[in-house]
Amino acid sequence: MRVRIDNEILYIHAEDVPPYKKGGSVVRNNYFWALRSIAVRSVRDREWEYEMEVWYALNRMLLFFMESGYIGLRETQLEFEPDSDIPIELRSASTWQ
Repeated sequence: MRVRIDNEILYIHAEDVPPYKKGGSVVRNNYFWALRSIAVRSVRDREWEYEMEVWYALNRMLLFFMESGYIGLRETQLEFEPDSDIPIELRSASTWQ
């Protein structure tokens, strides 16, 4: 998931936000609701926003779904711009594009 940080808010690119699919996979829909539950803002077709206070929880949640094997790495790993610093709270679930 492509991300950026601005003023201590993490933004997940709108096109990379996991979709909710009625009648879809239980794991995928749980992933959607888990990510949405800790977002400060999660508007359809817009970037989702995460305050710094939840970054540790976000990191743990991403690692959990990564390790489950049900959702691909591209959908669970945070991808920062090559020139960006990755905060320590998010490093184990992040990479550079």
